[in-house]
Amino acid sequence: MFKSKDFTLTNITIGLTVLMYLFQTNISYGSLYLGLNMYFIEGGFFWQPLSSMFAHGGLGHLGMNMFVLYQFGNPIEKIFGKKGFTIVYLIGGLLTSLLSFAYIYFLDSQVNLVGASGAICVLMGFYAYFDKHQRKGIITWILIISVAPLLIGLPIAWYAHFIGLGIGLLLGVMRNK
Repeated sequence: MFKSKDFTLTNITIGLTVLMYLFQTNISYGSLYLGLNMYFIEGGFFWQPLSSMFAHGGLGHLGMNMFVLYQFGNPIEKIFGKKGFTIVYLIGGLLTSLLSFAYIYFLDSQVNLVGASGAICVLMGFYAYFDKHQRKGIITWILIISVAPLLIGLPIAWYAHFIGLGIGLLLGVMRNK
């Protein structure tokens, strides 16, 4: 049924994210506890920058993010190894969460940020740095997924996407030196 090649760190991360979503949806106020919001500093919810990367706003949100994580995480893991994937996804995702919290703190304190898309945009920015042929397409795609939902009134953390893209590009520059 499963082959050893199926047990990539990317695929394990996808499995853990699905488990976290099941946990989130089965506890009272799961999104508030696990999402990134003002409770991070006001309530001492220090886990939120990490847990928000695994919490999601619904099955569609979860499915879309895991599809894109699969597409970009596995090639990065294959090229840069498990350690490279971990640094880019987890460290880049945490940095994205912390910088996104600065946006929340100073500009929109009513936000509850959930989803892996900021960390996934780190992966996409990192990938775009190394694949010059795909760079314009990846950046265009991030622009589309960040702006188009706003035009139809969907609440989306566009700033987390842009922050993630920037961190991913920066990690690419740092990796290349």
